[in-house]
Amino acid sequence: MKNQQWRLSSRPEGLIGPEHFERGMETVLDLTAGQVLVKNLYLSFDPTQRGWVNDTESYMPPVAIGEVMRAGTVGQVVSSEAPGFSVGDLVQGLGGWQEYFVSDGGLGLSKLPAGITPQQALGVFGTTGLTAYFGLLDLSDPKPGDTILVSGAAGATGQVVGQIAKIKGARVIGIAGGPEKCRWLVEEAGFDAAIDYKNESVDAGIQRLCPNRINIFFDNVGGDILEAALDHLALNARVILCGGIAGYNAVTPVPGPKNIMNLVITRSRMEGFIVIDYLSRMAEFLADMVPWYQSGKIIHLEDVQEGFDAIPATLQRLFSGQNQGKQLLRLADPV
Repeated sequence: MKNQQWRLSSRPEGLIGPEHFERGMETVLDLTAGQVLVKNLYLSFDPTQRGWVNDTESYMPPVAIGEVMRAGTVGQVVSSEAPGFSVGDLVQGLGGWQEYFVSDGGLGLSKLPAGITPQQALGVFGTTGLTAYFGLLDLSDPKPGDTILVSGAAGATGQVVGQIAKIKGARVIGIAGGPEKCRWLVEEAGFDAAIDYKNESVDAGIQRLCPNRINIFFDNVGGDILEAALDHLALNARVILCGGIAGYNAVTPVPGPKNIMNLVITRSRMEGFIVIDYLSRMAEFLADMVPWYQSGKIIHLEDVQEGFDAIPATLQRLFSGQNQGKQLLRLADPV
């Protein structure tokens, strides 16, 4: 059996694209004792993947040149020599950009709970939802009446952040690019208002929609949008740094905010986090998220591309603003 793969061929300087990857092929070897063979069904695409291809120290080692590109996946067990895993099981792990992968002893694999689809496992009930849940609730503790501003609000994490904030009684303003994304945030996801950064000054939009200033800013973008938000903090505001997609493809480092002293003036706190620190609390997260989702309090938009050939270009969609919601790619359906 042959296994198609996409491997990192060069480190990008600037925008990442299909030219930084090359297609490979290898033969799937017979399993040895303790191994599990998984067929990838769905691939997750996340902004953090851009950081994984840089040759810099981070919370995970960089993807090496010639290595299969790292990615979260949901797959199905097609052969198992490991206790606890049977043919047909749906499992989640870092399967990467390839059709099949082998896990030694089931290391890094987790079975999908009954009733959860691959799309949900990679999105609203996976690290996307986990990021939104703990980033907002643990780091900012929203209260009824708080005004919360979310950048990248139509993205996978931002849309969930805003909806959880509404459940907690907050007033929520989203920042997104284009009228369609802003319409969806207000009319479908229940945000109170949205700022279209492509057609309006973010600073002017915040001033218009947040006359009493911002209590919580959940930032997925960084750059000029972070700087604009820091100009409108209320006293004792909380700024949560989840991501900085505005600078991920920059050739030269993006300058830091010039107004960082506003944190001192307003006695505010700015804090970053990484979702892997919360993986052990998955059960706590699901205890809230599953009933919220089932009751319609949380909706989750997904952008699903198709086919092995489209994998490299699908990652680029995150950085060109083409995607709306969680970016996924389907390779196959469960059998």
